Amino acid sequence: MSERMRFDRRSFLLSSGVLATGVVAAGSLDALAARPAGAAPRSKPHSSPDYGPLRPVRDQATGLELILLPEGFEYISYGWTGDRMSDGRPTPGAHDGMGAFRPGKFAGDPGKRPGGDPGVDHKVWIVRNHEINDLDGAFIDAAYDPMASGGTSNVVFDTRKGEFVESWASLSGTIRNCGGGVTPWGTWLSCEETDLRNGEVQHGYIFEVPHDGVSSAKPYKAMGRFVHEAAVVDPKTGWVYMTEDDGPTGLYRFRPNKRGKLDEGVLEMLAIGGSTIDTGSDPTGVEYGDLSWVRIDNPDPAPSEPSVGRQGIAKGAASFAALEGAYYHDGKVFFVASGGGPTGEGQVFVYDLRANRLKVLIAPTDTGVLNNPDNVCVSPRGGIMLCDDGSGNQFLRGLTQDGEIFHFAQNNLVVPSGGIPGKSVEPGDYSWSEWAGATFDPKGEWLFVNIQTPGVTLAITGPWGRGSL
Repeated sequence: MSERMRFDRRSFLLSSGVLATGVVAAGSLDALAARPAGAAPRSKPHSSPDYGPLRPVRDQATGLELILLPEGFEYISYGWTGDRMSDGRPTPGAHDGMGAFRPGKFAGDPGKRPGGDPGVDHKVWIVRNHEINDLDGAFIDAAYDPMASGGTSNVVFDTRKGEFVESWASLSGTIRNCGGGVTPWGTWLSCEETDLRNGEVQHGYIFEVPHDGVSSAKPYKAMGRFVHEAAVVDPKTGWVYMTEDDGPTGLYRFRPNKRGKLDEGVLEMLAIGGSTIDTGSDPTGVEYGDLSWVRIDNPDPAPSEPSVGRQGIAKGAASFAALEGAYYHDGKVFFVASGGGPTGEGQVFVYDLRANRLKVLIAPTDTGVLNNPDNVCVSPRGGIMLCDDGSGNQFLRGLTQDGEIFHFAQNNLVVPSGGIPGKSVEPGDYSWSEWAGATFDPKGEWLFVNIQTPGVTLAITGPWGRGSL
């Protein structure tokens, strides 16, 4: 089969309820946030009461049943590790965090970049991280560290045709590009999940990647050198909120001296009350007031100097279980502690930026409810989706209004013994591999998500309006 989805997109969307639904208020999030401390899901995860049970669905590109989805949903794969991109380079592996853009829609866009197509409303630009930890050489010349093999690639998707149409390498010379976040001016902040020192070259920084071009590979050292996971921007202030996947770990805020210019500013760490507290085992519904921020005096420490986390803790900043994905939606920052909560299987926090309040949105007291979620995203309709990164079966999970967790998709990826025609990935069972990078296109018609190993990107569409996503 060709890597194209051959069906009438508008008829499908109308029949499935996507176009008719539109973008709704975040009622599900309001209901979740109102749940009391200690509240737990009514049962362990199962299929959605609205979308229905999962079933194997064939990939429109390869014909293989790579994943399980509810009835009515379709998908197409693209950008398998090793596939030739439009620039002639092989697609890097270890697909991770992603951000989706509709060009020409950015508030405060500092300028369109050459090669962009901002007037095409039916195209989505995607920036994709590659969490590669090797020092085998960069895959493009404009690299931060010529020995480092991580970075990003960009992909263009045509929503009208239901096909991927272009891809290219956009950043390299970095290490373990894990999570990140989109900016209101149309770029992607790619985060290095490491503080490795390669000779004289230090890693552990954030890099900015244009949605329609190639990064300058300039590290933003003022934003901190630490084990970065994700970064989200408050469109009202231009301030950046960042998570750290290490210990001691905290929630960080970067206030740039000038909006949209991230090379200078003030780095801070969240404090709760008058002394350091540890939120790592707190259950659903715990709420924190008296929030403040302590300044990090040395955001770019040498290996022999105190880390930014230790600097913040020494000043009374709050401690969290290792923080993972983060997402901005409707004046709130949602972020995940993958191993936090009473069972050590995960916490989801919500930080209300306007009210300056923090709450544990969900952290089950029963085992088997979460599976160490990593990435998190919120649909334009206000539904929360979590990417599994634990053991056993790997699911994309959604949340209902009353806090019940449901299975939306399951990894079923098996490369047959003879391989996949035209692909270089090795045969094998990859159903154990984590989901990563879930992000909706800004109109909410398509979900883009990765299966990290063997490395492939999926575009999923269907009757979103039937349920909470």
